[in-house]
Amino acid sequence: MSTTTDLTLADLDLFAGGAPWGVFDELRATPGLHYSTEEAPNSGFWSATRYHDIVRILRDTETFTSTKFTNLEEVDPAMQDQRRSLLETDGLRHRALRRMLQGEFTPQAVAKYETFLRGITAKTLDAALAKKEFDFVEEVSADFPIRVLARLLGVPDSDTGQLIEWGNRMVGNTDPEHADVLIGSADSEEYKHVPFRSPAAIEVYEYGKHLAAERRGKGGTDLITLLADGVPSDGVPLTEHEFNTNFLLLVVAGNETTRHTITHSMKNLLDNPEQLEILRNDPSLIPWAVEEFLRYASPVYHFRRTATKDVEFSDTQISEGEKVVVWFASGNRDSAVFDEPYRFDVTRNPNEHMSFGRGGPHMCLGNALARIELRIMFEDLLTRDVTLERSGDLDYLRSNFVHGIKRMPVRVA
Repeated sequence: MSTTTDLTLADLDLFAGGAPWGVFDELRATPGLHYSTEEAPNSGFWSATRYHDIVRILRDTETFTSTKFTNLEEVDPAMQDQRRSLLETDGLRHRALRRMLQGEFTPQAVAKYETFLRGITAKTLDAALAKKEFDFVEEVSADFPIRVLARLLGVPDSDTGQLIEWGNRMVGNTDPEHADVLIGSADSEEYKHVPFRSPAAIEVYEYGKHLAAERRGKGGTDLITLLADGVPSDGVPLTEHEFNTNFLLLVVAGNETTRHTITHSMKNLLDNPEQLEILRNDPSLIPWAVEEFLRYASPVYHFRRTATKDVEFSDTQISEGEKVVVWFASGNRDSAVFDEPYRFDVTRNPNEHMSFGRGGPHMCLGNALARIELRIMFEDLLTRDVTLERSGDLDYLRSNFVHGIKRMPVRVA
């Protein structure tokens, strides 16, 4: 069995069956940050696994920057500007880019989609439940959020299958089932100039550029038009690379995390039938239960920062240029913050989870949209006179970035 001194969180085998909760428990109980080795050309990273350490890092952008990129891959400086999106900026430019889009993601803005969301939720569930036995991921979790994204982008429903495929290929770049080219392989060098080192990113770029050319100057209100026509508040227009990377970010972020949270939440309700009954008996609790859905799912395992200077942090000496990785999934199971953290409790209050980040300027822009999507999905599903049960094994995404479930067979009981 690995110990905290010899294990590395770069080892994808640790994540083959989902989150390695026992490993995170062990790391949180060990003083300081944990160092993980990596295969060349990457150079290893420090891991923050305790809730309060993670919050401190996220808030201190001067010491722990996003500008050197937010995933584990160490991007060649010559490639950084070609791949940089909102995620990989800090300071004034980050605020300017965020302001371009945030008006469409406020709670007030997303509330206007409620009728639309209820309609597509009903359509998705009607089609899935009529099949009696089906893959919950394919028929429900993947179908619903991608239709919402299509509405925000102003693209037809007929494009949703392609959007799902692109997301699978990029986020699944460490999973042989999904990746065109596995990250870290020699073949991936050909794609080092695009996010995820994935050929799918190039296809997303072309799709976005075609749509932008059609809409530029037409006065639309969809997200593509906002990116194509908008000028950030710092007065510096988006470059072609910035349009590409931020459009790609919308395609991935607008689909993947909500999709996996829906799947995990259904699984967790089926595994905890007493919690399911609480919500069936009192659906008014569902809006608050969404916070526990998010905490327990922890759909994104981690994000990375880079130290801008030598610093002592949490009894650990970190050198300038070293990677520091914050593990949201671990923070969401920290007993210093959450009483009985492995108890799935839909009435948990308070619930200051970090599934959207916690503090700092990079908190998930789409958090209000994700919350209303989750609320409406489970308000519809749990108030139907239907009972689901698992009918097969789960299949997890081979990833230490996204806590994803690829398949979850269910049947109508």
